[in-house]
Amino acid sequence: MENAIEVKDLHIKYRGLKKMSIKQSLAKFKLNRIEVFEALKGVSFTVEKGKIMGIIGKNGSGKSTLLRAVAGIFAPDEGTVDLKGNTVSLMSIGAGFQTKLTGFENIILSGLLLGFTEEQIRKKVPAIIEFSELGDFIYKPVKTYSSGMYSKLSFSITAILETDIMLIDEVLSVGDIHFKEKSSKKMHEIIKDDSKTVMIVSHSMSTIKELCDEVLWLNDGVLMERGDTETVTNHYEDFMQKLGKK
Repeated sequence: MENAIEVKDLHIKYRGLKKMSIKQSLAKFKLNRIEVFEALKGVSFTVEKGKIMGIIGKNGSGKSTLLRAVAGIFAPDEGTVDLKGNTVSLMSIGAGFQTKLTGFENIILSGLLLGFTEEQIRKKVPAIIEFSELGDFIYKPVKTYSSGMYSKLSFSITAILETDIMLIDEVLSVGDIHFKEKSSKKMHEIIKDDSKTVMIVSHSMSTIKELCDEVLWLNDGVLMERGDTETVTNHYEDFMQKLGKK
């Protein structure tokens, strides 16, 4: 099978200023120092074209960082991400929208950033608005949206403006029951298209088990296991159960 995604020895580090007390600062003649946190530590994997890969792991394991690296939002400190010329989109709460712009304006902007022409986007706008169920709110600034409304717009844009690779970060877990059912149905339609490749980050094991062909398990930035959905999720659940007993 042809690979849609190839990730090799991926390292991503966050750099921030570590605060110190005034007394410590004066003693060392500096106000702060750089603190480095390595979010991903040499992660390597491939995803075959048309496959649905789930990404699991406890909080802080690097799942969202990995998706953003694949999406091209984060540049690797070391290693490579090769999308084999495929187009990619990311569905994530808090990613990609300009909050001062309206939902309508963000549809146009998001489409342009995904590589579509304005003509292509405008043809899809009615379908995006209808699917989002936002009504007149589509013409209001995104900063006025609830998290549920935000997720509806994010999902609708990416689901209707289909790219070769779709990256989904917990968006399916937000919104009312009706929209969850509708988005799940839409995801199943996308999954049936063998030309689409999907990576899903979720804490919901039922979602992962229902949708994914294979699973990648991250723990503290390290790839613990990658394989068939049932095997990897069972190992992860055993690990989390043992961790909870400590």
